[in-house]
Amino acid sequence: MTHYLLNIIQPDGPTPPSAELEAIMQRMTALDRELHDAGVWVYNGGLTPPDQATVTRVQDGGTTVSPGAFGDAEVHVGGFWIIDVPSVSAAQEWAARASEASTLPIEVRAILR
Repeated sequence: MTHYLLNIIQPDGPTPPSAELEAIMQRMTALDRELHDAGVWVYNGGLTPPDQATVTRVQDGGTTVSPGAFGDAEVHVGGFWIIDVPSVSAAQEWAARASEASTLPIEVRAILR
């Protein structure tokens, strides 16, 4: 089995209206339960907004810490799952379910170990 990272790609900006967000969160909770029940769940979590991130870099013997997320994009990683499945196609199947639940794109990446 291989571990895969499923990143939720979230647009910058305000959260959806509360009724819409509540429906999304109910679907996400159901998906989390399905991942656990299938025995593929390893870990998951949400992330703070990108304006609360910092980027640390060591260059030329000095360390700099910059505010904000790395890169200039209009999207960010809003949360993630780590799952343990036998193939990338199995990971993509779970990603499709996650995309349906969240209404957002899901990036699938194998974790090298």
